[in-house]
Amino acid sequence: MARIERVELTMVDLVPKVKRTDAIQSFVSQETPIVTITDSDGAKGTGYSYTIGTGGSSVMRLLADHLAPRLIGRDADRIEAIWHELEFATHATTIGAITAIALAAIDTALWDLRARKQGLPLWKLAGGAKDRCLLYTTEGGWLHIETAALVDDALAAKAKGFRGSKLKMGKPTGAEDFARLAAVREAVGAEYEIMTDCNQGFSVDEAIRRAERLRELDLAWIEEPLPADAIDGHVRLSASTATPIAVGESLYSTRHFREYMQRGACSIVQVDVGRIGGITPWLKVAHAAEAFDIPVCPHFLMELHVSLACAVQNGRYVEYIPQLDEVTGSRMKIEDGFAIAPATPGIGIDWDWDAVAGKSIPEFTSEITG
Repeated sequence: MARIERVELTMVDLVPKVKRTDAIQSFVSQETPIVTITDSDGAKGTGYSYTIGTGGSSVMRLLADHLAPRLIGRDADRIEAIWHELEFATHATTIGAITAIALAAIDTALWDLRARKQGLPLWKLAGGAKDRCLLYTTEGGWLHIETAALVDDALAAKAKGFRGSKLKMGKPTGAEDFARLAAVREAVGAEYEIMTDCNQGFSVDEAIRRAERLRELDLAWIEEPLPADAIDGHVRLSASTATPIAVGESLYSTRHFREYMQRGACSIVQVDVGRIGGITPWLKVAHAAEAFDIPVCPHFLMELHVSLACAVQNGRYVEYIPQLDEVTGSRMKIEDGFAIAPATPGIGIDWDWDAVAGKSIPEFTSEITG
């Protein structure tokens, strides 16, 4: 039985390739905590998570001071036990983003280690439902982008084989949102999917009003229309519109997802491995969603989510937002509008360790050993 002997921690700060704005914020920085675990056989596994610019230092202190030391001497293959013990060790701070982000980096590293030692890619180890998943793009749909540019980007994405484009909502008036979306719909035709994302920007009454006006555009979904904890509002909204309502980017617990699904408050689950606390709880949410006949379209993290969306039967879409190009040696494979699951053992991330070292923040680089 191989036991964990060393845990290495670092964080890189990545600048997004394009300007990213939505209804409530601008995404100008991506702090990326990275955890590498080495066992007594000398095998390594690497995991990561992310912030959108704040909280990274707190994540790294939580990892270094409280979570990583608890891994030393543990059987690395007891992933379920480790996840629950770490969650309980931080129960005074859960449930929330800081703890979930830290847990995710550790849990993903443990799954990478297990998959590498078994010689399997993650998508097969975690279920193996399919080897590819539909792909849509978000990078050309940010809220600051003018309508003509939205149309041009959607047409270009369609020509490249993407199956849909996501456009941000949240202009001051519903008329402005409608005009932007209607222009894209007219340009791309009826068969190309248009996803929308409100980033928690509306009240329930305003969301109902805008959803009703947008009904004729046949949207694939309306994402995060309300604050993430407004479950009653999501119930009202879901009951009032035929357009699917998507949630999950800002939910941090399997119990939160359970309540949304039980109450009919959503029809698309966008569980994010970096926000839910790792692959272990991600799979629980995905399988629960299958029991409710709800598809999973995970948020962000395409380099990792391609494997998870392919692992489960109800994985429908992967979101194209390149995240790790500056610190990896290869790119996610795309064919005919599908994201292709990696064939290599592990989580499928080809880290460029020289690039990681060059972008690491020295004060957050540490090593914990027995």
